Amino acid sequence: MSADQVHERRVWRKLSGAWAQTESGRQLADKRWFGKVRTLFSLGFLNAARNDIVRSTAWECAFPKPFPLTPKEQSEIAITSSWMHLHPATISRGALRFSCTYGLGGLAAGLFFILTVTGVLLMFFYVPSVDHAYKDMVDLGNVVSLGQILRNMHRWGANAMVIVVCLHMLRVFLQKAYEAPRQLNWVVGVVLLVLTMLLSFTGYLLPWDQLAYWAITVGTNMAGAIPAVGDKVRYVLLGGFSVDQPTLIRFYVFHVIFLPIAVFVLMAYHFWRVRKDGFSGGLE
Repeated sequence: MSADQVHERRVWRKLSGAWAQTESGRQLADKRWFGKVRTLFSLGFLNAARNDIVRSTAWECAFPKPFPLTPKEQSEIAITSSWMHLHPATISRGALRFSCTYGLGGLAAGLFFILTVTGVLLMFFYVPSVDHAYKDMVDLGNVVSLGQILRNMHRWGANAMVIVVCLHMLRVFLQKAYEAPRQLNWVVGVVLLVLTMLLSFTGYLLPWDQLAYWAITVGTNMAGAIPAVGDKVRYVLLGGFSVDQPTLIRFYVFHVIFLPIAVFVLMAYHFWRVRKDGFSGGLE
């Protein structure tokens, strides 16, 4: 037997001894092979293995904060963490009914996530150029595998997000959920509605077909009708005096960078304010 093999056996012997001292290792000790296999899939062994992992030196180095092991510690983290518990710490029983909010805010956030994922995937097959934009859309439907499904998911998801956000704002208005102390969150919601409309408007031009071209032409002409500053606003939107390459690149940059970042930041703040301000139903 070579020196390397001897060293390897010593290492394995030390590891086996260390494993036997753990909680999960003790459960497997003095059992036949069938009993060990059955124990591996038991809930007690899985809990013991989890405890061994979270108490290990590697886990403590990676996560200095103690892992919640007791129900009390888990509930404290759920109540104090906005990520694990989006609802306020105390809410009325009626606020938990689906008919109270219809889940419209969560649906809007879920649609935004779908649009982000599909939008990133579409960027791999799209070039923001007047010479390639329309051809890329045609190739996406005829050449790219599942490309038409990907584009339809993004397009219909965008339409659905506009509808859901509008319904969400209507629900909040009808239920007077904008009253104190939620006035600021109502303003944030209105800004999110405007940003959602701008996302839809800027994405409308990217296919660079006749429908997109003339829709953006009409939209920018409406902006140009603003008193005093209309011509300047139209020039800034178009990057010139007509819908051309500068317009396409400006709309593309706003659609994939500035507007999504603004929506993400305000959406996170919006959810945080919902948690801090509480629901409109009050406490029973």
